[in-house]
Amino acid sequence: MFHWDDDPDLNITPLVDVMLVLMAILMITAPTINYQEQIDLPQGTRSKPVKKRAQLIIEIDKNKKIYFKGETYTLRSFPDTFMLKARQFDPQSDVFIRADKALDYGSVMQLLRSVKAVGFSRASLITE
Repeated sequence: MFHWDDDPDLNITPLVDVMLVLMAILMITAPTINYQEQIDLPQGTRSKPVKKRAQLIIEIDKNKKIYFKGETYTLRSFPDTFMLKARQFDPQSDVFIRADKALDYGSVMQLLRSVKAVGFSRASLITE
């Protein structure tokens, strides 16, 4: 003989419904919570302000014409002229080379080599 009271079944459907509603509320409100900690930063030492390095920009177009400081040079005449003009600049200056993408790799490397030969160690290529 079987009675309802002898073998009770657990109905967890209401529990699952409540947990799903709480999880949905948590998922909606969690991204909007901002945590802000009060941090006391230590006092630093007084130092000299950082000097911004001078920047030199050299451009070369697809016809191998080099533009530097408002003047135009050929790839052959640039190394000697740049060596004379480089004396007025700091060797620690940043040198940026902007080259046309249609230009062959060898011409760009020749220009970079002539810049480094003068003593500028911080030379780099500009890309887009």
